[in-house]
Amino acid sequence: MGWFDRFKKKPEPVVREEKVVRVPKAPEKTAKQIATENNEPYVAIVTMDIDPNNLHQGAFELDWNEIFIARLVKAGYMMKPTDADSDIVDRWFQNVCRHVVMETWEQEQAMRKSVSGYVHTRDIGDGRSEIS
Repeated sequence: MGWFDRFKKKPEPVVREEKVVRVPKAPEKTAKQIATENNEPYVAIVTMDIDPNNLHQGAFELDWNEIFIARLVKAGYMMKPTDADSDIVDRWFQNVCRHVVMETWEQEQAMRKSVSGYVHTRDIGDGRSEIS
């Protein structure tokens, strides 16, 4: 090797192309899958539709797991052995809606009584009062 050979550009090392393999990410589990894996009941409103021409009309689409159905059956929502899961869930949902309506009505009635002065207090002696 001569004196000038020291200053020559050294050849670049050969880099072999490596193939990059992309592993797809596993999809994240849904709340329903997680609940089912944990042996917990699951129910959710998937969609809610309202008739734009009649706002009093609407529909809900519900999703549930088998554990939720089993709990409803145990609670008495299955009326006959041939009931479909959707019938059992529908009975439960109607019951929930009924309770919401009744609670709202009772609160409204209580407010009307207190606002209208309908609440009466009467002394019945011995330091006691009757409220109606």
